[in-house]
Amino acid sequence: MPATLKNQAAIVGIGETEYSKNSGRSELALASEATAAAIKDAGLSPSDIDGMTTFTLDTTDEIELARAVGIGDLTFFSRIPHGGGAAIGVVHQAVMAVATGSAKAVVVYRALNGRSGARYSEGVSGGPTTSDLIHWSWYMPSGLMTPASWVAMYSMRYMHETGCTSEDLAEVCIAQRNHAVKNPRAFFYQKPLTLDDHQSARPIVDPLRLYDCCQETDGGAACVIVSPELAKDLPNPPALIRGVSQGAGRDQESMTSFYRPSISSLPEMDLVAKQCWQISGLTPDDIDAAVIYDAFSSIVLWQLESFGFCKHGEAKDFIKDGGLGLGGRLPCNTHGGQLSEAYVHGVNGINEGVRLIRGTSTSQPAKNDHVLVTAGVGVPTSAMILGKA
Repeated sequence: MPATLKNQAAIVGIGETEYSKNSGRSELALASEATAAAIKDAGLSPSDIDGMTTFTLDTTDEIELARAVGIGDLTFFSRIPHGGGAAIGVVHQAVMAVATGSAKAVVVYRALNGRSGARYSEGVSGGPTTSDLIHWSWYMPSGLMTPASWVAMYSMRYMHETGCTSEDLAEVCIAQRNHAVKNPRAFFYQKPLTLDDHQSARPIVDPLRLYDCCQETDGGAACVIVSPELAKDLPNPPALIRGVSQGAGRDQESMTSFYRPSISSLPEMDLVAKQCWQISGLTPDDIDAAVIYDAFSSIVLWQLESFGFCKHGEAKDFIKDGGLGLGGRLPCNTHGGQLSEAYVHGVNGINEGVRLIRGTSTSQPAKNDHVLVTAGVGVPTSAMILGKA
């Protein structure tokens, strides 16, 4: 168990572009803008950066991005697969690089034209033949071709077993929209959501309606990770990484592990949660706020259960009466999340976690000693706990 990763690195800079439906520029340009902003926010210069990490899905090569923003020699670079599951996996890589001395300052970045360019909602029937596409081919004849259709399968089973309803999913959506209306970066800034709005929205795949599904977004986000020693000399309060982990579950497929004995829980997130608690020495009672990966509303409920905030099937009760709002037990996705701020594969959520620790969120809770940040589900995944220095 890599307990030595506790407090071995800190996030000291964050940056992002505006979020839109048509950026009007390349993904390299988006990545460059977000990266340059993160380096500036850290109080560093591009020449200080010697490590870079991103998703395998990102179209911007590390070396092209380095040239574009003026970064010099790189002693570390890496990529993490599995889409949204990589959102904290890239941080895990950066922490290990800093902790081992492989790099002194690592940029984590993700940029995509997820609306004006390639759209994940278009499905997976085309493209090169990969091992994932081979197993997805068993489901395509039944119409299971998109992330929404895959998650709907899990959601329906979970709702059948636990009594969770569409109105319970709406609680997640409304709580996050209430945060987004105060966030000028959010696509749904000043655009509230009511229960009637949610319930009357067009169905996507039963039981998911329009507002249960994340946005398609053009934009980029980045952060800078250094050692705690270096962080002391930089201008912003560091967000110390108390614990960070990755995990892939037994007998796992990417997004479609339908042949497991149960499809109403997340074994891989259970594994990640166990590691985070062990590494950090913390418990759910120590967490003051959370940024929970929300490609779909239902997956927020499952992760609350994986991390032990409530027992299996009890998440619907945990979130009632504003449980995810500023006055609730666990203020969640205070930027609006991917449902209401933007979908940048969760890296914008990393930045919100840092803002929560700094005390600068547009929906800032009164207590902010520790913040949980998670990554995508249904795939090998990752998570971390941030804390004050």
